[in-house]
Amino acid sequence: MKKLIKPTFYSFIFLLFTTFSYGQEDNVQTNDSSAVKEQNINIEYTDEGFEFKTADEKFALHIESRLQFRFSTPSDLNPVTYDEIYSDKETVFKINRARLKVGGHAFQSWLKYYWEYELSASNLMDFRVMIEKYSFFNIKVGQWKTYYNRERVISSGKQQMADRSILTRPFTLDRQQGVEFYGRIAPSKYTDFTYNASVLTGTGRGASENDDNHLMYVGRLQYNLLGRELSFTGSDLAYHDNFTGLIAVAAATNRSPYTRFSQAGGGQLEGFEDGVDGQYKANQYLLETAFMYKGLSWQNEFHSKEIHDFVNNETTTLKGAYFQTGYFFHNIWPKFPKPLEIAGRYAYYIPNTDLSNNLEEEFVLAFNWFFKGHRNKLTSEVTYFNFQDPLGVNYDNGLRFRVQWDISF
Repeated sequence: MKKLIKPTFYSFIFLLFTTFSYGQEDNVQTNDSSAVKEQNINIEYTDEGFEFKTADEKFALHIESRLQFRFSTPSDLNPVTYDEIYSDKETVFKINRARLKVGGHAFQSWLKYYWEYELSASNLMDFRVMIEKYSFFNIKVGQWKTYYNRERVISSGKQQMADRSILTRPFTLDRQQGVEFYGRIAPSKYTDFTYNASVLTGTGRGASENDDNHLMYVGRLQYNLLGRELSFTGSDLAYHDNFTGLIAVAAATNRSPYTRFSQAGGGQLEGFEDGVDGQYKANQYLLETAFMYKGLSWQNEFHSKEIHDFVNNETTTLKGAYFQTGYFFHNIWPKFPKPLEIAGRYAYYIPNTDLSNNLEEEFVLAFNWFFKGHRNKLTSEVTYFNFQDPLGVNYDNGLRFRVQWDISF
């Protein structure tokens, strides 16, 4: 199958360019040189890569490539259980991500599209169309990272750390297919809110069918403090002169054969058997805060998730939280390198609240050197993991070192 995917994919890219360049020829009179001139394609390089735009600005196309190179020792993957804290040494250098991103608008500036392709794995990650004519009400259809929590929605190319916390695996909704309604109410006022409401198939990325007639429902409500909306990006590269922050709550419910989701689709958390249709119902909740101010950034999330197993008639509750901050110390000490940010994160995860001693912890210290913002940056970090054993008697711990270069063009 993979041998067929890549030729088809590159053929589609060629067809996309051809259609964009000549799609308006029917509207041009060949004997009218001024009309032909108006159909010229304007090309420039922007923060979203190369932009191709028609003179009337009704059509626009952005193309961006991103590569992420990573060195990790003694292993790259986060340990999942007490027994997995680097019992095997697997030092690795790899291309962690190789993405092609295409987006823009067609026919009208408010009719937008976007898709993202992982070249190394031949996976179509995102494909969506957005109707964004009004700020207070927009519609999105397709597949994308579900707007549930900030840490997961932030692009892997705009993160503050080399990767997301240990909470991502148990709590993320990841990419789903469906429809979303979203908007911003009372922008720049003290009653400034952003909302997202989604109805999704609930079986993960690339799913072409559902296991039953149950859908995933997701809601997120974000209060924008002082009437300023904070973008989904890590590190205060913009150096916010005005305090910009948010408080958000979110909830999701879904019934499916899965207890977790990832880039690969649906799967199972530890302790759960492979599910049958409609076996697991997951209800989860989130409280989130974030702000940026004069080079200082902060974000944190509190998670709770309840999984009911209809086959075995059991209910498991999971909880966790992380706290993350970063600062450009050049702002208070001019001799400190201006492109250098120091950041830290603490995260804890409780896989089952019914067990009295059941804790997993993560401590991260990271250093970011920004050559050109998030578009060209080098990250080095040290992570310390501390896990209790299933009986709550002993702890096992381990250190991991990673260096990552992320570049977009």
